[in-house]
Amino acid sequence: MQTLIDFADPRGDGATRLRVAFGVPSRVLVARTPEEVKPVLAAVEALSREGRWCAGYLRYEAAAAFDPAFAVHAGEGPLAWFGVHDTPLPWPVEEAGHAPAVDWQAGLSRAGFDRNMKAIHRAIANGELYQLNYTAPLRAEYRGDARDWFIALQEAQPKGYAAFIDTGDEQVLSVSPELFFDWQGERILARPMKGTAPRGATAAEDEAMALRLRTLPKERAENVMIVDLIRNDLSRIAQPFSVRVPRLFHTEALPTVWQMTSDVEAKVRDGVSLVDVFSALFPCGSITGAPKVGAMRMIRDLEPEARGVYCGAVGVVRPGGHATFNVPIRTVTLRGTRARCGIGSGITADAQADAEWDEWRHKRAFLGQGRTHVSSAP
Repeated sequence: MQTLIDFADPRGDGATRLRVAFGVPSRVLVARTPEEVKPVLAAVEALSREGRWCAGYLRYEAAAAFDPAFAVHAGEGPLAWFGVHDTPLPWPVEEAGHAPAVDWQAGLSRAGFDRNMKAIHRAIANGELYQLNYTAPLRAEYRGDARDWFIALQEAQPKGYAAFIDTGDEQVLSVSPELFFDWQGERILARPMKGTAPRGATAAEDEAMALRLRTLPKERAENVMIVDLIRNDLSRIAQPFSVRVPRLFHTEALPTVWQMTSDVEAKVRDGVSLVDVFSALFPCGSITGAPKVGAMRMIRDLEPEARGVYCGAVGVVRPGGHATFNVPIRTVTLRGTRARCGIGSGITADAQADAEWDEWRHKRAFLGQGRTHVSSAP
């Protein structure tokens, strides 16, 4: 068992990072049923208040622990897993990672994608939804070293909120650029990421892509819908009138894509716990759509299997209770020789199938930046 956490300081200038390593945990907290999820989170917070470090994840399917109306599939593996540690270890000696040439198999054909896009558009036209985040898995066989692959992915995606978690049964390789939340004291910050554009081949083309992302009505609408959802979620734990949006439609340059983010902040009420924070926010609205209950119901209908750690939450709770979690997009999970990676996007009323299909292609480029082959399902 080993855990590596390399998280940006979400309130800093990007240069400061939390970069810690952990060996075999002194204790493991596991939830295998929805009823066990909240007790695990309560134990994580209590142990952090006692001076321990707790690092781990919640699967997307843990949502059922917080609201029975959240529709999810039954899945493989624990709903929540956290390793408890007395102190971090030195970061491993720097080494070059090996980016494998993996033959990924797409679990969704273009014809199936088009059919489901039409179903989503019908639901939006009927007033059932404003937006739905639709995803599908890629699968591959892999027999190399999991940590070596994570290092290669991290080298190609050096910013954001990267984590490697080896539970023994499963390895999580997350190089997510998206912050779910950072909670310290009375301050909580969420930074939803909605809106994507490819990088340009020249400096001028690259800047034009960023400008188009910032100004395109479809991308701005997709972003602001989720900002409104998260404002509403945060209000459930916030002091009155403290929820604010200090930054809207900010474009961030990643190696393979431009992404648009917005900041939503609040001051939490006295007595709010980690369980309360997850109950208010999980799963992140950026990977469900709006309204959340209806979107998750349709996600279960359209997506034939559990999402797993992908679209859940991966993070660390430091001594004293400071909690930082990512939204595990750009995330590979390994079980034995089986590798899985989800790819998706937000679908709105004016989303076009060709553009969304291209967006999925741009997003999965992080897997190998030219070295990864993806075969479509028939």
